Amino acid sequence: MQTARSINGIHTEVLVQSYGDRILVLVTQLGKVGCLIHASIPAATPLLPPLAPPALPPIPPAIALTPLLGQPPSGMQTVYNLYASQIAAILWTFEGGDGSSRRPVVVGLALKKSKAAADSALVADVGDEETGGAEEASEEDRELFRGVMEMVKEVLG
Repeated sequence: MQTARSINGIHTEVLVQSYGDRILVLVTQLGKVGCLIHASIPAATPLLPPLAPPALPPIPPAIALTPLLGQPPSGMQTVYNLYASQIAAILWTFEGGDGSSRRPVVVGLALKKSKAAADSALVADVGDEETGGAEEASEEDRELFRGVMEMVKEVLG
């Protein structure tokens, strides 16, 4: 199952492929698989109840993220982890929040680096004392995040 659309003027594709033991989700703006991150959660960990739409399901605190292949661009590690965590939470909620199916999720991310992220990475490299290198997400970054999550939900039906 897949979908594509333009977000912030950039062609963005989402593909979800279900396997017997896990789920693969690819999100690309670069036409490639990108960095692969494995998201899992212990079967005994309860999922928080989903919020009323259009809110996204809460990310379980017990989520475990493991890099499998590649690495995010400089300054994008936290952003990629957030994408992988939220996508996994959406899939687990969609499959049934009762814990009956909690297959691990492998997320491939290949996102174009926004201007704000590039500036943030530069600040982090310089070691800005006031912000500690952490910058607030731009409206463009927020729109991309919302758009990708909507695409994931759309593909799931």
